[in-house]
Amino acid sequence: MTSAPSPAPSPAPSQPITIYVDADACPVKNEIYRVAERHAIKVIVVSNSPIAVPRDRLIERVVVGAGMDAADDWIAERVSRGAIVVTADIPLASRCVKAGAAAIAPTGKAFTEESIGMTLATRNLMDSLRSAGEITGGPKAFSPRDRSSFLSALDQAIVRLRRAGFGPGG
Repeated sequence: MTSAPSPAPSPAPSQPITIYVDADACPVKNEIYRVAERHAIKVIVVSNSPIAVPRDRLIERVVVGAGMDAADDWIAERVSRGAIVVTADIPLASRCVKAGAAAIAPTGKAFTEESIGMTLATRNLMDSLRSAGEITGGPKAFSPRDRSSFLSALDQAIVRLRRAGFGPGG
């Protein structure tokens, strides 16, 4: 008597992808919401003061205290592999990359383990020069091209995480 082969074990459920948004000065929140809805990915919008977010079960608003770096600390303490962090804050991006998360600037620049050291050093140098009065102007204006680059970088990060076995959140 032969027995039927046992069924193959079902794959383990994938860990969810979560997008964390450093939201106080983020110019691409609406784009994030649209992409997250298309992919059924949870979004956590973190800010120092209440901001409007769409009413959606996949979008969570977190308001932290007004202290310096409170939003950054909240995000950095929770991210790990499978998270995407949207921030223009280079020190926060560095902390997130070290924790295994993907980090993307609103301009579409992806922060990676390979690039974050030089990016952080450049940021610190520029900060020192500004403090010494050497540089007076701020960053260039946010452009439609930046928005397009961001959307492309966000989609690429989601595709990479899906290929690595991460799935929809919620």
